[in-house]
Amino acid sequence: MRNKLIGGIAAVAMVGALAACSSDDSTTASPTPAEATATASSSMDDMGMTITDTVVNNPEFSTLLAAVQAADLGDTLAGEGPYTVFAPTNDAFEALPAGTLDDLLKPANQDQLAAILTYHVVPAQVMAADVTSGDVTTVNGEDISISVEDGAVTITDGQGNQAMVTQTDIEASNGVIHVIDAVLLPPAQ
Repeated sequence: MRNKLIGGIAAVAMVGALAACSSDDSTTASPTPAEATATASSSMDDMGMTITDTVVNNPEFSTLLAAVQAADLGDTLAGEGPYTVFAPTNDAFEALPAGTLDDLLKPANQDQLAAILTYHVVPAQVMAADVTSGDVTTVNGEDISISVEDGAVTITDGQGNQAMVTQTDIEASNGVIHVIDAVLLPPAQ
């Protein structure tokens, strides 16, 4: 289960790395953000970039990387997959109540942190065009509720909190990342 989670989490970091690596000197017009992401995704995937590679190389996911390391999930980030990772950005982690992240990063809370991180991973590759409304079981074993309305995707976690998908289809060799603006929390135990 941890291997699946890490594989998914690494996909989260891929978003920034893909955008940063996108370049095409043969064109004179600047690509749209969607074109840049698609180009970056293709080139990164062709190079065999895993979710882990993306997380490590993207400063927008430095908090996610720290969480993955604290949860001791780092060795599994390059798992075979495929995974779909709903990846929270640094800003999403900063929006947690004061002190929450610091507490989760403590060694005594490693299992709780791993449970939260695996709650962001689905054990299948689901591209944005294939996302539909309904409940989806995560690697954690708990469900998230996805709502698609007018092209916008909202995820409701086990505690009733909502996250919006802000960027989609960041491909890696072992899955895909969809960036979200909030941290998902599993149902209270």
